[in-house]
Amino acid sequence: MRVRATMAVMGLDRRLLGNDEHEVRHMRTHGKALLVPGLVFVLLAVLMGTVLALLPTSWGWIGDAVVVGLVVIAMIVFCLVPFLRWLTSTYTLTDRRIITRKGVLNKTGHDLPLRRINNVSYERSLLDRMLGCGSLVLTTAAETPVVLRDVPDVERVHVLMTELLFGTHELSNDDGVQRPGELDDPDDPDRGDARLGRGRVADDD
Repeated sequence: MRVRATMAVMGLDRRLLGNDEHEVRHMRTHGKALLVPGLVFVLLAVLMGTVLALLPTSWGWIGDAVVVGLVVIAMIVFCLVPFLRWLTSTYTLTDRRIITRKGVLNKTGHDLPLRRINNVSYERSLLDRMLGCGSLVLTTAAETPVVLRDVPDVERVHVLMTELLFGTHELSNDDGVQRPGELDDPDDPDRGDARLGRGRVADDD
């Protein structure tokens, strides 16, 4: 059974896209990254309750405050910070490039033009298959491949990228964008007439 961890994601700011550049898919890294912080949060909460129950009454409110303070600090470091990192880590696929953004206070980003990608594949562990995510491996002219980890619905994203890189027809409307500059629909009955028309113009010249 596949378990999906999804959350509504706003699209990339239109001001960050070039002229006539179209966003194909905008997504956060998979919620898989929150499994360990979530488990740590539960354990810390149980630990805090246990310690508070066992504290000597002679310690009074000072002992309770120290325990609660230490647990809160631990929750911030091991739970809140990883959550914020996940919340701010996004992948954006456009018809020209792949855009990665991450960082809470210090923002970092990387853009990879699609024209530099020679091959795209994906890898999925057993846990990735259960959660519905995986890693995209992008082979470029450089020696080291670019790996995008924890991509949600990685198989579908792989299909979209393959279509953008090597396809010859438009992306479906379900993907929210149509590829500009592609060949006409091969099932279009007017396609052959248009080509014949271009041929007549060339013969006349």
